[in-house]
Amino acid sequence: MTGKERMFKALTFQEVDRPPHFEVMFELEKEAFGLEFPDRNSWADCSKVEKERKIATCMEIYARILEKYQWDALAVFWPWSDPEGVAAAHKNFSQDILVGSPLSQTVWSIDNIPDWLQFSQDMFETPEKLHERAEQMCVDTISHIDRLIDAGAEFIYLANDVAFNAGPFISPKHFSEFVTPYLCRQVQHIKEKGVFAFIHSDGMLMPVLEDIISTGADALQSIDPMAGMDIAEVKRICRGRMTLMGNVQCSLLQDGPNSAIRESALYCLENASPGSGYIFSTSNTIFPGMPLENYDYMLDVYKEFISAGNDNSRQVPM
Repeated sequence: MTGKERMFKALTFQEVDRPPHFEVMFELEKEAFGLEFPDRNSWADCSKVEKERKIATCMEIYARILEKYQWDALAVFWPWSDPEGVAAAHKNFSQDILVGSPLSQTVWSIDNIPDWLQFSQDMFETPEKLHERAEQMCVDTISHIDRLIDAGAEFIYLANDVAFNAGPFISPKHFSEFVTPYLCRQVQHIKEKGVFAFIHSDGMLMPVLEDIISTGADALQSIDPMAGMDIAEVKRICRGRMTLMGNVQCSLLQDGPNSAIRESALYCLENASPGSGYIFSTSNTIFPGMPLENYDYMLDVYKEFISAGNDNSRQVPM
């Protein structure tokens, strides 16, 4: 089974040989391969020739990541949300894996509120201002989605942090008004194009989980254990409705020990893989400063789980 086939089956709740695995970002390329992605701030003003060179460097690193870690998918994170990067990755890798792109700040979220006091006031006194801005974000996002899909993206990863550890950034009532309708439109547009839609948010999402499910998204990534998101309970709610990705606790991958990493990884695999609909990954990304050996150990646990015949990703009664 190819990575692409494995991802497709997991995202459609079909039997897989093992839960697929990839990470949204991997930023330990220097530690792993002695190579470095071009600086994230160096893309804006580079010439066409320079951009082609930078993209080629990214593709070389991606090829090494895919070979070493046997990822089943790739979200082209450098260059960020760039059709040319997606086109290059699609040309190089899409025969075997699912290739997609992240796209951020597509709806109101923690990351795009410049003045929290003004935002709070507008919610109650002039909500039309917030709807006007949300509409413009939605229109711009859909246009960007089309460019990414035309370049070969097979999934779009909508990255909007809409919750803190204590809960959503606004009340569930306001979330349903100011976030859900616009996220629904973006997801539905993606799916109408025949492409998979992923939603990302850190934090405690349980109060708005049904809103997220209502968008029709194919997958939800993070399932943040540091915010109290129990993947066993989330899987119970989402089974057959939305694939889950993540939940291996990033703070443990940062600090260890191995016994805690093992416990977190096995909890995800044992509770989320039954019935398919689970993609094994960390609860965020492989970020700078994380000890590379801890990610390696997480994957050792994953391989041991599969080799021991404990893979529960095959179909079970709903």
